[in-house]
Amino acid sequence: MTPPTLRWFGAADVLAAMPPIDERLRLAERTMTALAQRGASELPAKIAIHPRPEGSFAHAMPAHLRGEDVGRDLVGIKWIAGFGANAALGLPALNAVVVLNDPETGLPIAILDGGPITAHRTAAVTGVAIRHLGSPSNGGATSHVALIGAGAQGHAHVPVIGAVRPGSTLHLHDRHPERTAALAEVARATNGIGEVLMHGTAREAIEGADVVITAASFTSPAERQSMTNDWLRSDATIIPVDYATFCSAEVARHAALFLVDHREQFLANRDAGNFDGYPDPVATIGEAILAGTPRPPGRVVVTHLGVGLADIVFADVIVGAAIADGRGTTLRR
Repeated sequence: MTPPTLRWFGAADVLAAMPPIDERLRLAERTMTALAQRGASELPAKIAIHPRPEGSFAHAMPAHLRGEDVGRDLVGIKWIAGFGANAALGLPALNAVVVLNDPETGLPIAILDGGPITAHRTAAVTGVAIRHLGSPSNGGATSHVALIGAGAQGHAHVPVIGAVRPGSTLHLHDRHPERTAALAEVARATNGIGEVLMHGTAREAIEGADVVITAASFTSPAERQSMTNDWLRSDATIIPVDYATFCSAEVARHAALFLVDHREQFLANRDAGNFDGYPDPVATIGEAILAGTPRPPGRVVVTHLGVGLADIVFADVIVGAAIADGRGTTLRR
């Protein structure tokens, strides 16, 4: 048997082959519902190590999607390292690769730069959460969306917000004003985004927003879990994509509905101290979608930590599109 070809896809290849937003939302929803269906997937909690310097981490995220869902199995892993001290060196803080394996032989068939996949699959899951559980605008009034953090995740979220909440007023804050300004310029040129407002503090951006997305990174423990209930509208939907960096445990405890993307991963992280004081989730995003759970009155919190299954689902589609477009570098085995 001739081994399958092994290809490398750099960041430019991945971005060029990234599916359009509607397809990204479909892939994210398929991932969330597969996680909620017995036997449809296999996904252990992230395997973590914590190298120096302090605060650094590296996660192994293996995943398997069974063929009943997509017609064939998907097998792969994401390896992601976060080194916050890289910023002072002018280097990215997060670096990742995604490996896809042939489901019949286990041979690796593709290695991809995982940075763009991480950003866009995360934003797509946020879009799915907003589409299903975002608080409605009152009386047809303009929706107000707060986005905290103007890094890679902030940039990936802007077009998704434009797609799922067209015409919304976007409220931006980052602790670095120049990054806020740069993201505001991008947002003003993005389809579906209405007025764009920059704020000097996170609280100013959040107050009055019916959807709040936090994608922040803080270095001071004193800043952790700083967003409390008194910052928020009584009917706000809060979607933290930064673990418990910004959203306080009291917000989740007093929410009318608290969901996570993957229950076992959330509980493992809570045991490790990453979600101090957080309650047990009511359900997962996928369970809520499959059950047709209506949005209750009051606040809703949807925390998604990121799952390796989403990375391999996105990577599979990207690889197919990239090969069709003649992209990728063949590697010697």
